[in-house]
Amino acid sequence: MTAWLKGGNTAVITGAAGGIGLEAARRFSAAGMNVVLADVNAEALEAAKTSFPNSSGVLTRVCDVSDPAAVSALSETASAEFGPVHCLMNNAGIARMGTKPWENIDAFKSMLDINLMGVVHGCHAFIPSMLAHGEPGAIINTASKQGITRPPGNYAYNLSKAGVLAYTESVAHALRAEEGCQLAAHLLVPGFVYTPMISRFIPQKPPFAATAEETVDFMMDRLDSGDFYIICPDNETPRSLDEKRIQWTADDIIKNRPALSRWHPDFEAAYKKFVQG
Repeated sequence: MTAWLKGGNTAVITGAAGGIGLEAARRFSAAGMNVVLADVNAEALEAAKTSFPNSSGVLTRVCDVSDPAAVSALSETASAEFGPVHCLMNNAGIARMGTKPWENIDAFKSMLDINLMGVVHGCHAFIPSMLAHGEPGAIINTASKQGITRPPGNYAYNLSKAGVLAYTESVAHALRAEEGCQLAAHLLVPGFVYTPMISRFIPQKPPFAATAEETVDFMMDRLDSGDFYIICPDNETPRSLDEKRIQWTADDIIKNRPALSRWHPDFEAAYKKFVQG
């Protein structure tokens, strides 16, 4: 059993009005934890709160994670309401249709402010007090497979999630160096999950998409095993294919292939052979 996942402890989840964040909050609540649901959508937050069988240990707060002062206020509110925080899940994120890498600088900045800096702001606001109370705890940062293999078409999203990967690796390493530290960092890497963020672009759930419930099932199992990289499957992409894609991407650097050679016409046959081998 994950040591921090127990009655009376507290979890704070951003991006918690729907999708993966809301499902994670439900699991933590079912284990007896107090949960703080944070999101920018006040109406969706209130609807989410009504879905909990027992709302006495559920607190909702509107919070823009791109604003460090707002995230610091969230930390203070959570502690004042429930005491020490034992799990921080930095899950808030946005997706937009891709543009060319030299276009729409404002959209690029907002993507980084929410997807990457929202994670950084959460860690800065919560980790010092989580270290101070000295009890077991977890930092769970939501990344994306697009931050690992970086497919063309949405460079800003890829960059934001690649940043979450690199930042969370640094957090995990730094926590290991803290004497007596009982906090662990985890990188949640969902597959293709049909959430409200995706349904804005795709009205009907594709059969290959995973659900938030399936994703959180997998996350809870891997947290119990202590995994750092929680690379989730979906109904199209098994672990074996993820590994092939990740290996090919790493080999672009080692073998000095063209950037993103997986999508380069000269390497189409070689890539197909590699994943089928």
